[in-house]
Amino acid sequence: MLKLEPRPEPSKSWGLGSPLLALAITVIIGVLLFAALGKDPVRGLQVFFWEPIKSPYAIGELMVKATPLLVIALGLAVCFRSNVWNIGAEGQFIIGAVCAGGVALLAEKDTGRWIVAAIVLAGILGGMAWAALVALLRDRFNANEILVSLMLVYVADMVLNLLVYGPWKDPAGYNFPQSKTFEAVTQIPRLMTGSRVTIGLVLALLGAAALWVFLFRTRAGFAQQVGGLAPAAARYAGFSSRKALWIALLASGGAAGLAGALEVAGPIGQLTPYVPAGYGFAAIIVAFVGRLHPVGMVFSAILMSMFYIGGELAQSRLGLPKSLTGVFQGLLLFTLLACDTLILYRVRWVGRKLAGGLQ
Repeated sequence: MLKLEPRPEPSKSWGLGSPLLALAITVIIGVLLFAALGKDPVRGLQVFFWEPIKSPYAIGELMVKATPLLVIALGLAVCFRSNVWNIGAEGQFIIGAVCAGGVALLAEKDTGRWIVAAIVLAGILGGMAWAALVALLRDRFNANEILVSLMLVYVADMVLNLLVYGPWKDPAGYNFPQSKTFEAVTQIPRLMTGSRVTIGLVLALLGAAALWVFLFRTRAGFAQQVGGLAPAAARYAGFSSRKALWIALLASGGAAGLAGALEVAGPIGQLTPYVPAGYGFAAIIVAFVGRLHPVGMVFSAILMSMFYIGGELAQSRLGLPKSLTGVFQGLLLFTLLACDTLILYRVRWVGRKLAGGLQ
């Protein structure tokens, strides 16, 4: 029979191989799922893994989806490495979008391009303010940041709905719950003509580089990680746990707010009830599949965006529900958690002892 045997030390090779094995298992389960639904498994895998990269335009759309996922995941990595469990990045994303949208609605046709910087800054500050509520309640009242951040997601969603159904509703919008379309001057600059990819992609990649420097080349980044791995050692070294808490949540909230600003002033172009796209929750998977490492999260963000686009294509071309996206995301997370067992344990075959001591 199979037996799990503790390793003398964590396996570095399985630390890298576990996400690949998890992806392979997810694909195998996906094939079985397509077959059970009466669909061609090959066509199903093609929709998820080939269609999103088959043309320059498709790759551009892939980058549009990957940008907010990567930006949010970078902020979450700071939290998780600090042992601060911010599960409410979706709410910070929404409030960032609301604040950025509020500034964008002030723009007129003759407004200068400086408004773009104000929109981005408003999104960052909005996300930070929403995360600061979590930090304040954790710091002052020892409230559980998991529950607080998660519950604030629903509050943020209601704030958005209040505005788009109420004072910010477009009077010329045929009573649809949406703001007016933002002026062209407010649009985040695009990288190239004919593509929806904005400079947000450049900001995301620069953010990944900055996070690498912060985590692995600065004393402040070292202090954040020591506080997460060994709180007692951090206190002994003189690192402030309160400071680490605030830095982690403000960085995470600011990144989520930035993603919200890039979305509403970029591909969406207005505020609607459909601004919440689940990026804040999916970015948690992106962060862990990427091993909380900036380089790993770049690739996992691309993978997760393939699931988003594949789910939309599966709905239109195969007649499958869009919720299939969430199924693949959940499968990837759970298989990753299962495969991570191999980092600390090795699998051994142990023969059963029979009567008389024979095996």
